[in-house]
Amino acid sequence: MQKVLTGNQAVAWGVMRARAQVVSAYPITPQTSIIEELADLVSEGKLDASFIKVESEHSALAGCIGASLTGARSFTATSAQGLALMHELIHWAAGARLPIVLADVNRAMAPGWTIWTDQNDTLSQRDTGWLQFYCESNQEVLDTALQAFKIAETIKLPVMLVLDAFYLSHTAEAIDIPEAPEVDAFLPPYRADIKVDVDNPRAFGGMTGVDVYMEFRYMQQEAMNDALRVSAEVDREFAQHFGRSYGLIEPYRCEDAEAVIVTSGTVTSTARDVIDEWRDRGEAVGLLKIRTFRPFPIALVRDALRGIPKVGVIDRNICPGFGGIFAQEIKASMYDMEERFRPAIYGFIAGLGGRDITPKTITEILEKTLHPEKTERHLNWIELKA
Repeated sequence: MQKVLTGNQAVAWGVMRARAQVVSAYPITPQTSIIEELADLVSEGKLDASFIKVESEHSALAGCIGASLTGARSFTATSAQGLALMHELIHWAAGARLPIVLADVNRAMAPGWTIWTDQNDTLSQRDTGWLQFYCESNQEVLDTALQAFKIAETIKLPVMLVLDAFYLSHTAEAIDIPEAPEVDAFLPPYRADIKVDVDNPRAFGGMTGVDVYMEFRYMQQEAMNDALRVSAEVDREFAQHFGRSYGLIEPYRCEDAEAVIVTSGTVTSTARDVIDEWRDRGEAVGLLKIRTFRPFPIALVRDALRGIPKVGVIDRNICPGFGGIFAQEIKASMYDMEERFRPAIYGFIAGLGGRDITPKTITEILEKTLHPEKTERHLNWIELKA
């Protein structure tokens, strides 16, 4: 079926089609309409789930942790300060290897107080052990919600589905919604191997001695490594069922490029159009979209950028005291590549706090990447007002 949905509604319909059994959430702009839509779907009987209304985002994730420990397919959503309030339990969910799915509508962190988008809320959680997928379109949002549950339940790690505030969350597009029987064939009911069971008592979350803690972290890292393979397999299986595939990364017109720009989220759509315009006039430029940020697809990025002379990374985020976070990851990935194949990498900060990244912005970044005589290698602020 087709339906015109906002990005937030697309999340909710994906969760419904995934037959989530527990939704535990607290509203925060611009995430609120995800929860409102799910509340409607539950009240109308379209989703058979327990809907838990809580007093804070910390409690929302606590509810999901408890539900997931019993073997229930669990979901929550948040943004910005709400995700920050969850931070303690973000670690608990990952360390407990719980396949929770969380949708975060990227919202810039306060102060100054804001409701508009950038990526610092989710990227501040990058070291917690959650997978992270950054979506470009509302269709990708819905499809990633379905993939996220399958990936999480396969590797026993939680997943963040990430979408830009307002550019996706409150903007409507025509969406293809897979029918329930088709989704059931792709995503069967979750069967937890280990769970809270009164007939088979177990201990969860107890004190860990120095003799085993490091091994737990090793197993978590091994699961993250395996998540790259599983995510790619799930994406391919999704394509077989529904005819759509996204990959972990998406190279676009990179084959003979003299310069490539790296994007994530909705910036990609604007950048793709600009790349086409430049190509039409004979400029050898390309685009690399990063969809999967955790685990970071190091080998795929290295292969996609190998031999490209110049790379510009667009970061809708900032690590104060260092620079753009995607640029950091890409530089680290390329560090030990043979020098003749290793690109010159330029970092660009743009669009913080929801400022538009327009074709003009992309054009400036392309020009600074292609002609870097006055471009800083590490950090460049784009369209910064004096």
